[in-house]
Amino acid sequence: MVDELPFEKRSARREATLRKLFKALSQFATGDAGRIAVEHRQEALRQSCFLGLRAGTPSEQYAACRVLEVTAVILGGDQDEYYESVEKTLRRVVMATVSKATPVRVAALRALSMTNLICASDQAEAEGLLDLCEEVAAKEYRGHAVPATLRAAALDCWALLGTTIPDHHLAGKDDFMIGRGLAILELLQECLDTACVELRSAAGECLALIHEARLNLGIADDEGENTTERRYKKGGWEGSQWEELMDEVKQRISELSVESGYRLSKKVKKEQKATFRDYVSTIVEDEAPDEVVNFRGGTITLSTWKEIVQLNFIRHCLQGGFQIQLLTNATLQEIFRADGQLLNAISQMTQLEKRLVMSKGSEASKAADKELTKQRRARNNVKNYFLTADGDDI
Repeated sequence: MVDELPFEKRSARREATLRKLFKALSQFATGDAGRIAVEHRQEALRQSCFLGLRAGTPSEQYAACRVLEVTAVILGGDQDEYYESVEKTLRRVVMATVSKATPVRVAALRALSMTNLICASDQAEAEGLLDLCEEVAAKEYRGHAVPATLRAAALDCWALLGTTIPDHHLAGKDDFMIGRGLAILELLQECLDTACVELRSAAGECLALIHEARLNLGIADDEGENTTERRYKKGGWEGSQWEELMDEVKQRISELSVESGYRLSKKVKKEQKATFRDYVSTIVEDEAPDEVVNFRGGTITLSTWKEIVQLNFIRHCLQGGFQIQLLTNATLQEIFRADGQLLNAISQMTQLEKRLVMSKGSEASKAADKELTKQRRARNNVKNYFLTADGDDI
């Protein structure tokens, strides 16, 4: 099927073949056997996709980008040569302001970002790609207005790549540098006021990621005259040059979490409220996110925006193949800190065994509930610290 693609002259046939390839790769190229098979045929896959990008219709070009993206996930880490082989072509598609359709540019940017996350090991490559995302996320790029959907995709890709850099590089500032997230806060604030729901949601996700990094940085304050006594507090925006801007952002995100009106459909309104409630809990209330991924082999609980951003991006890439790839792909298991042997062992359990081990009444669930209660109590104590700071309890 792959070998025949370069000789097929009809674009519709090539597109159909690429779509079949995407399904085959995402759902059936599993484990080491699937990875080895793709490694042996990656040159033919790559050349077929390049042909589609060069001479195909927009729908074929879109399918080619999706195949390149899923191939990166199957190949896994330590595949710098694959990233280098597709980087120039995909970047050229993203930068084509006139000759390429917007969905094709969106797919190319997402494929480029996913390939960088999975395959590339050079941090400088990620930095250069972050620069491209910031340029594309602006109102204008290379003298042309940027469509809102492409701006939203650029912010999604920025958030994905932002998960790979340290918190200080993302939300800190010193005498030598300013965090990448801090540099685009004004852009993100402007995106919250646009009419495009996708763009608003992408901006909110970036803000949640930046705010989480800011909280993680923390502040070490001196206590009294004895400078050896130091108290660690969560980081924040108070006293910084971005305090006023973030206050406005918090107000706007709170409004979006309860927005109503006739200009949005009932479905879109419901999705926006649910999405922005998650952003409010982090950006306004300083709460850690909590998302549970249910799949055939059990569940995985994610408690940081870095993990959730990666999850959403990878799930969008793999579509119906997400579940089986999570069970068999060593790179994905490493990203989400999952034990592949345990996951596959759980998938072979009987229904009775699953109830005893994985139900809400199991010992593991009770222990997790106690831990969450303990963390919640600690966060409340931090919030109310100022009430007892002078030693007088209320």
